[in-house]
Amino acid sequence: MLSPVNRWLLHPAAKPALFLVACLPFAWLVWAAFADQLGANPAEALVRSLGDWNIRFLVVVLLVTPLRTIAGWPALARLRRMLGLFVFFYATMHLLAYAWFDQGFIWREVVADTIKRPFILVGMLAWSMLLLLALTSFNKAIRWLGARRWQWLHRLVYVIAGLAVLHFFWMRSGKNDFGEVAVYACIFAALLGWRAWRSWTRRAGTKSAAPHP
Repeated sequence: MLSPVNRWLLHPAAKPALFLVACLPFAWLVWAAFADQLGANPAEALVRSLGDWNIRFLVVVLLVTPLRTIAGWPALARLRRMLGLFVFFYATMHLLAYAWFDQGFIWREVVADTIKRPFILVGMLAWSMLLLLALTSFNKAIRWLGARRWQWLHRLVYVIAGLAVLHFFWMRSGKNDFGEVAVYACIFAALLGWRAWRSWTRRAGTKSAAPHP
């Protein structure tokens, strides 16, 4: 018998509801920008807030598998693709806001700044990987790549998480403010550690179950 949470997750309204909730931060930021509610430096606040929401959605995506396993919510799997695409959406908005407000959409300046500043280079690398995952997030791509290769490719999300933390760390280093960076680093380390432990126990279980010659 399905739990109430799983029943709700399987409801046809679950995906539209998630879409609306995931759009709320962006809608609020757009409203705040037009209403002059982003403080003394609205451009910087907008760029950084979009980056913050990008990393928050990345945490949510990486929580899907542990919650499916530990909490017994397998129906969460049907929402993971949309959550992953919102990670890409907020990363893209973060990039476009930087390119617009910091560089005026002069792409040669964006390239020069990327080469000059390592934290932007790391961010660009993470965005490029997210683009690859977004382009291969559909059923046709899974069939074309094959399930095993697709799974290996989408494990890049852990590399992206590491790059996101490094990007955040270098960005905050100028102000020597690493509190939030440490929180995200611990969350990602715990999630990666859980996945490594689960993979190890599965292999150990498989070996112990194998018949002896």
